[in-house]
Parts: sequence; C-alpha cells; structure tokens
Amino acid sequence: MTESARFVHHVPVRWSDMDAYGHVNNARFLTLYEEARVAMFFIGAREHGLGSFEEGIVIARHEIDYLRPIDYGDPVRVEMWISEQRAASFTVSYEMFDNDVLASRARSVCVPYHLANGHPRRLTEAEREFLKPYLEVAS
Repeated sequence: MTESARFVHHVPVRWSDMDAYGHVNNARFLTLYEEARVAMFFIGAREHGLGSFEEGIVIARHEIDYLRPIDYGDPVRVEMWISEQRAASFTVSYEMFDNDVLASRARSVCVPYHLANGHPRRLTEAEREFLKPYLEVAS
C-alpha cells in the first residue's frame, strides 16, 4: 500500500477517562477515536465546504489493538486515513500516539446515513473528493 495523507487531531485526555489503575480505560479509547473522527468529518469537511457528513454517519464495526497504556496528561495525537472506500461505506484507520509513542491502532467501518429518512445512503461525489487525499491505494 502507498502512503496517503493523514488527518491529524489532538484529543485531550480527561480525568474521567482513567480507570482504577491510573490508565485510560480501554473503552474510552473509542471515545478518543470518536472525537478525532468527528473533527475530521465535521470540522475538516466543513472547512472544505462539505456539510453532508453532518447529516449522518453510523458505525458498522470497530476494531482496536491496544499496544501500550496511556496515562493521564498531555493530549494524544490521532492520525487518520481511509483504508477502504466502497459505494456506501468507508473504513477509517487510526493510529493513536501518546508522547509520540504509538499506543493503539484501530479501524471503524462508517456508513453514510440519512438520519431524517432512517436509511443508509451512498457516498456523494463531493464526499469522495473530500476522502480522496486520505485514501490509501494499492501500489
């Protein structure tokens, strides 16, 4: 695979993210990834003049690999790219860094969704254009 552009977002670690052992709770990793993904599809897309993702995206699947604990402190850096794109879904791949050390990898299968009508929808051409720089392509 060839390297794609990455959307980078720094997410603060909150005291409430901690577990009894003083590390970020494993379930809270999903929350940190979600905050970064929302930044990409709401803030990042809006900066490109695209608001349609705000109309609905649902998650069909999450996968997380925990590589090392994250302690309370500085924000974590989440880097994201699109590892697969289909007509009506796309996969966001992530790497989470704590003090520049890789702490976790994850993937989320996202489905564009028409919330008002209550059904999945296909990606629009404008959405495909937004995703294009982040799309990992086979070499």
